[in-house]
Amino acid sequence: MTGMTSTARPLLNRRLAEFGTTIFAEMSALALKTGSINLGQGFPDTDGPEEIREAAVRALRDGRGNQYPPGPGVPELRTAIAAHQERRYGLSYDPDAEVLVTAGATEAIAAALLALVEPGDEVIALEPYYDSYAACIAMAGGTRVPVTLRPHEGAFRLDLDELRAAVTDRTRLLLINTPHNPTGTVLTREELAAIAELAVERDLLVITDEVYEHLVFDEAEHIPLVTFPGMRERTVSIGSAGKTFSFTGWKVGWVTGTPTLVTAVRSAKQFLTYVASGPFQYAVAEALALPDSYFAAFRADMLAKRDVLAAGLAAAGFEVFRPAGTYFVTTDIRPLGPELSRNGDGFAFCRALPELAGVVAIPNAVFYDHREEGAPFVRFAFCKRVGVLEEATERLSKLQK
Repeated sequence: MTGMTSTARPLLNRRLAEFGTTIFAEMSALALKTGSINLGQGFPDTDGPEEIREAAVRALRDGRGNQYPPGPGVPELRTAIAAHQERRYGLSYDPDAEVLVTAGATEAIAAALLALVEPGDEVIALEPYYDSYAACIAMAGGTRVPVTLRPHEGAFRLDLDELRAAVTDRTRLLLINTPHNPTGTVLTREELAAIAELAVERDLLVITDEVYEHLVFDEAEHIPLVTFPGMRERTVSIGSAGKTFSFTGWKVGWVTGTPTLVTAVRSAKQFLTYVASGPFQYAVAEALALPDSYFAAFRADMLAKRDVLAAGLAAAGFEVFRPAGTYFVTTDIRPLGPELSRNGDGFAFCRALPELAGVVAIPNAVFYDHREEGAPFVRFAFCKRVGVLEEATERLSKLQK
């Protein structure tokens, strides 16, 4: 019979058996089916700067990037990334040896983990974590060790003692995300200093996911972990154009680090996409050179949107953890009451919310190994037009009526 397999072994590699269709695909499909406002997946509903979009068009028309770009990335973009790191943080990188362009930050994470982790190595990640972290650690044959961020005084905080206790002789690497998705936590200078001291003391490698570096609010400050003593030679830093310039479909990310670290990551990356996003690389090079006024205006716009959504969610009865960074708000659904919150079950709540209110959100539990820790928390994205956010909060306000 055609189309049948003769093997009794499952088709899917056992390392990936625990990972089904992503929650983002499920909830986005539910949004389309019900005509709901999608505040689940984190993509803007408007494009970024017109001059940057035109830069991509110009590159296409000029024949720049229409064929395979260089493996490490086009020189213009690598130079622009190095200049951005120097201008923003005083970090000096050699564009030729210490910068690698990737197909978004997701590929950068995958390549770094595949390059640096051996089967059996332990990788500590802050929980809740971006869902690709778990899959990439599994594909590398590593063992993930979550350290849970827990609510404290209106924000999710890292317990440094718990982090220290999680390190064993098998720990190879710390995977740090700040500003943190999904909680919106921005690690403080004191927390980062303690992480750096731990990494040096235990001789650990560190991957830092900093894709929301330009989205920090109020008194928060993004400080790259690589700036702390002893971290330059052990840190792979990851950035991305998608979140900062609102062109998430272009898939342009990057890695910075020492020549030996970047060479290791490139060795894995070359067998993933090899290269990608040719014309867009030239456009992102121009985007990174935009004046500080662009980044300030971008941050102010997202701050205003955060406040619209946070106020609306609070008014609807959610407990709101006001984020210090990113473009996500995490809420606790339990104050809505046991019936509406489905007894604090974020999965059941999010699957019911489109019918209840015409809004889609993401259950944070999908980002946890310890599902019970994340059960009552639900994430909403505010990278949408203000009118869309106002309509969403209006719909949510009727939950209790």
